[in-house]
Amino acid sequence: MLDLNATNEAFIQHKVYQNDQLLSVQDVVSCLTTIYSQMEEKHKELVNVPLCVDMCLNWLLNVYDTGRTGKIRVQSLKIALMSLSKGLLEEKYRYLFKEVAGPTEMCDQRQLGLLLHDAIQIPRQLGEVAAFGGSNIEPSVRSCFQQNNNKPEINVKQFIDWMHLEPQSVVWLPVLHRVAAAETAKHQAKCNICKECPIVGFR
Repeated sequence: MLDLNATNEAFIQHKVYQNDQLLSVQDVVSCLTTIYSQMEEKHKELVNVPLCVDMCLNWLLNVYDTGRTGKIRVQSLKIALMSLSKGLLEEKYRYLFKEVAGPTEMCDQRQLGLLLHDAIQIPRQLGEVAAFGGSNIEPSVRSCFQQNNNKPEINVKQFIDWMHLEPQSVVWLPVLHRVAAAETAKHQAKCNICKECPIVGFR
């Protein structure tokens, strides 16, 4: 239910800019409270703000603060929430690139590596990392820059073109979009077992 633009606006409102900065649990709670309070206005019957904040915070800590230091990097928070927000896949890629690109709007191997490292933590926490090539993101970084003639930096178009090839370490993101899209799909067919017709969701 969370719109990608609303996520970004919440980051701006809370002045969450510096990617290497560490946020305390209270900072994260403050940001999440803004996000869920705005969501509650549109979906009153579905959103319980304290519960949603608590659940999301717990998930973020499980993914990005396994040692429970009480700190999460700004970039990790942004990548997690943007990855799971509602929006077009290409728009999402654009936002993610912008988060790691420098002021010249170009991205080098180190910056791409940081993005992929944070992104792969989501399936890793679910015990699915092996299905996406393991936690070593170096082959994916190499493939991106090899596709672009090993230039020292890539631009947003080159990044999006590469993402459309669905590299193994981030293929979970388009898969997640397809799963979400299939949840509401109606198939004009009858189930052989329960006789439900139409079948809604995965067939």
